[in-house]
Amino acid sequence: MKTYNVGILGATGAVGREMMKILEERNFPIGELRLLASARSVGKKISFKGEEIEVKLAEVGAFEGLDIVLGAASNAIAKELAPDIVKAGAVFVDNSSAFRMCDDVPLVVPEINAEDVKKNKGIIANPNCSTIITLVAVNAINKLSKIKGMVASTYQATSGAGAGGPVELRAQTKALLEGTEVTNEVFQYQIAENVIPQIGGFNPDGYTSEEMKMQNEGRKILHLPELKVTCTCVRVPVVRSHSISVTVLTEDNLTVDEVKNAVAKCDGCKLYDDMDNKLYPMPLVTSDQDLVYVGRIRKDLVFDNAITLWCCGDQVRKGAATNAIQIAEALIKE
Repeated sequence: MKTYNVGILGATGAVGREMMKILEERNFPIGELRLLASARSVGKKISFKGEEIEVKLAEVGAFEGLDIVLGAASNAIAKELAPDIVKAGAVFVDNSSAFRMCDDVPLVVPEINAEDVKKNKGIIANPNCSTIITLVAVNAINKLSKIKGMVASTYQATSGAGAGGPVELRAQTKALLEGTEVTNEVFQYQIAENVIPQIGGFNPDGYTSEEMKMQNEGRKILHLPELKVTCTCVRVPVVRSHSISVTVLTEDNLTVDEVKNAVAKCDGCKLYDDMDNKLYPMPLVTSDQDLVYVGRIRKDLVFDNAITLWCCGDQVRKGAATNAIQIAEALIKE
């Protein structure tokens, strides 16, 4: 079997470590695994398939001999090092938002548009986590009838803000139980026993940067340039897995049974919808695995040609690390 030299940029972060775990789980054909991070992590050793791999400095010249680089670093680092990655002859599968809306960079969810990897010029972008989870859930509907618009609300876990998010949630919960002072640094307000209806900065129309990703990235991934999306993104006191409520407007009038049957057969989805037995997607059910669970499927009561559903998925895995590795798998297949 042909093997590939793979680098992970940002290897010591939450997504980088998850990438290592998933590469091993999926038995990706690796020749060399090169772990790259900032100066403070250099020299650390991380176990992979029984071998201790030493972390090296992420810098210009560190990518020679690599075939694929999985990015789990900031926008700034991605922009700084992408030219050198491409120059070294590797394909950069980047999890940051730095290149997502560039015309010459494919934005890929493999269950939806895997063929777009063939258009890469050295960089392939991994979409936003909530966008990935939502689009995997509605992909079956788009196959039945073209989606014209969506109205979505996301309920995003604290780990979506990085490793410090759950730490702050637990610390605040402990402080509330003990009656001590509650402090916040990661989030703009207390997150324990609260929800915060802002993720990202506001634009002049009152939408946040996170909310606009659903429309802008959705258009590119689904190849629906006219797609319209109204989205509200909310941070909730959950450790892991994002949940999304979405109403999907279609050209044709679809039945609930049609949609359920399509979801049940669609790649990357699990139909999890049984009201009699109180079966519906939740973060506790969907964490630490790669499927997007879809349930609460029903006819919308406002729009004629619309279906409303609830979906949930692990944003660290399918919303980030796993999707990037699936892109790499699609790349080597091509």
